[in-house]
Amino acid sequence: QMCEKFTVCQNSMEMLLHNNLNLPKVTEEDGDFLTFLSFQDKCLRKISSGLYTFQTYLKYIQETFISENQNVESLSYSTEHLARTIRQMVINPEEVTIPDAATQESLHTKLKATKAWTEKITIHLILRDFTSFMEKTVRAVRYLKNTRSFSV
Repeated sequence: QMCEKFTVCQNSMEMLLHNNLNLPKVTEEDGDFLTFLSFQDKCLRKISSGLYTFQTYLKYIQETFISENQNVESLSYSTEHLARTIRQMVINPEEVTIPDAATQESLHTKLKATKAWTEKITIHLILRDFTSFMEKTVRAVRYLKNTRSFSV
């Protein structure tokens, strides 16, 4: 939809130039999703922390991408619920990093300062990285569901 509505597409040079967002990612260092038995708890902490961090980015999208407000609100609520659920699966839930109010406000202020012409690119980058993060999250949860006795 972003590509069609606003001509913001994957190969846009502007996107590449302005991708200075520090979006959460799950990397190989967090555990190979096919063989990460020894990294399960670390991976779950990283996923839960990332989901909590994405909340600020989703809030920005909700305020900026008005035509999709309800969809983003629903996505934000579901993301927060998933973050809490995965946090409960961590051996020491206190070890999950949750951005404090000051950090969230600072990031939100930085995002709101984005110039109008890069706003759409910023939204696209956030949604693209969120999608990638969620794909890896789903793979990890499916793997855990098949190897551990818990229900999600």
